[in-house]
Amino acid sequence: MTPRKKTALPAVFHDAFNQLNWFLIGLIAILGIGGLAMMISVGGGGIREYALPQALRFLLGFALMLGLGMLPMHWLLRYAYVFYFLCLAVLAGVDVIGHIGMGAQRWIKIGGMNLQPSEFMKLAVILALARYYHMLRLEDVRRFVTLIPPVLMLLIPAALILRQPNLGTATITLLVGAAMMCMAGVQWRYFIGVALAAGAGAPLAWHFLHDYQKKRVLTFLDPEADPLGAGYNIIQSMIAVGSGGLFGKGFLQGSQSQLNFLPEKHTDFIFTVLAEEWGFIGGVSLLLMYALLMAYGWRVALSSRSSFGSLLAVGVIMLIFVHVMINVAMVMGMIPVVGVPLPFLSYGGSIMLSTLLAMGLLLNADLHRNAQVSVRPGFI
Repeated sequence: MTPRKKTALPAVFHDAFNQLNWFLIGLIAILGIGGLAMMISVGGGGIREYALPQALRFLLGFALMLGLGMLPMHWLLRYAYVFYFLCLAVLAGVDVIGHIGMGAQRWIKIGGMNLQPSEFMKLAVILALARYYHMLRLEDVRRFVTLIPPVLMLLIPAALILRQPNLGTATITLLVGAAMMCMAGVQWRYFIGVALAAGAGAPLAWHFLHDYQKKRVLTFLDPEADPLGAGYNIIQSMIAVGSGGLFGKGFLQGSQSQLNFLPEKHTDFIFTVLAEEWGFIGGVSLLLMYALLMAYGWRVALSSRSSFGSLLAVGVIMLIFVHVMINVAMVMGMIPVVGVPLPFLSYGGSIMLSTLLAMGLLLNADLHRNAQVSVRPGFI
């Protein structure tokens, strides 16, 4: 019997590089460049304060995205749980050695960088749930007992994130996990039961909210009650969005942003800056690019031969969708203000790196959509 010839690893990566979805990569690059333009705007036309650091983060994340996209898929499957527990350990460490910023303890210093582990925990949840359901038969997915491990995979990190406190990220983590479980074949009656229980328990949950979270809900109901205090952000945001009109005021011409009426304009309220300068057309164009990105992701999910690749794609799609939906609805006054950044546009190292790594998972699932992957049960 002739031994099988091993393929050199560089050759494997060379072939994978040529087979990457370059339309998808180009779309990501356009979104990233648009984000850098917004950083120049919030910096008053300069690049040193926001645009340059963000450009360096984007380039680093872009390189990591391409590398992750070219990895053999069975590597992702094999080390999914390892990455999950590593992220969980770091997330738990935030409570011990993390530092406080803007009233919350969410950041940890690793290698001279301040990182927000909760952003990477969302990717770990996607990988872990994709592996868990990949290893189950459909008839096993429908059994109640098989719900226990994935529910714990979601609730433990969500509880740690809530302690920081970070209600927005905890909510996104749960929604992404629920979408993946639904795609995996978990029966609808469980989701309906959870939704009814959540609705019934909402009045009780109110008593467990922090004071600033209660104030955000009350401000959402009546922003004018405290126009110079709690309602200031959302009032200025809606003024900026409305003043942009159809075509906007022009690049660097937004009065609300350039005259610093908008707080947090470089992070959670970056869509407001775009809407004021580029108007309705600019805002809709951005949302259409996100929609195209998610449509490609959905195509990957439907065409993947392995449930692992399909679930990876669904997790990434849901991650982008929920971020965009919550952020845009927030700045337009449709939901209470929560600390949810806009992918590719908001300033920040953790959100930029985690978003690009998520795109790397999507590229990997697309590259290997015709592959069947497996790993020994219980192997980590």
